[in-house]
Amino acid sequence: MSEQSKSIKHIAIAGNIGAGKTTLTTQLAKHYGWEVNYEDADTNPYLSDFYKDMRRWSFNLQIYFLNSRYGQIINIRDGEDVVIQDRTIYEDAYIFAPNLHDMGLMSTKDFNNYFSLFKLMTSQVSPPDLLIYLKASIPTLVSHIHTRGRDYEGNMSLDYLKKLNERYENWISNYNEGKLLIIETENLDFKNKSEDLGSIIQKVDAELYGLF
Repeated sequence: MSEQSKSIKHIAIAGNIGAGKTTLTTQLAKHYGWEVNYEDADTNPYLSDFYKDMRRWSFNLQIYFLNSRYGQIINIRDGEDVVIQDRTIYEDAYIFAPNLHDMGLMSTKDFNNYFSLFKLMTSQVSPPDLLIYLKASIPTLVSHIHTRGRDYEGNMSLDYLKKLNERYENWISNYNEGKLLIIETENLDFKNKSEDLGSIIQKVDAELYGLF
């Protein structure tokens, strides 16, 4: 094993709601034998309330996610295992929080407080060794969201998803924290087709280990 591969500890998967992050995270972890840090969606005490009243709960939700993901990064840094992370701390700060602020669902003073805390936290840690971005269209996202059937996501507007997707595209086009792998998901079914998953694994190998 090369020195480069020995130093790899943190892989992260980014993408909009319904892009397939958790599915691919689980599959890659199984293939490579990596540990997994999932997004705290099922036990998050604010998520359901947030979708019912975004203005009231937006700041609470974003602080919860910021704290949770920062804790994950610290544990990855201090641990010995290679970890794959389902969603990144950057997505909270560059996509979800500013989107809520622009929609009038988070006050300016709350957003400034939040973003100041984000900048302080990220100044203390390193970015992922590889960021994998799942690029998906709005119809694909909607289809995936409906398929998994989470009650609280039923209140989500199409406009909200579109605004998030625009921010994702802008963020990724300017991402320069480290290695980036963009996966176009429109014609892929990595959940059910082994050949589609295999094509992604080949691309990950090339980025991490220089294998083609």
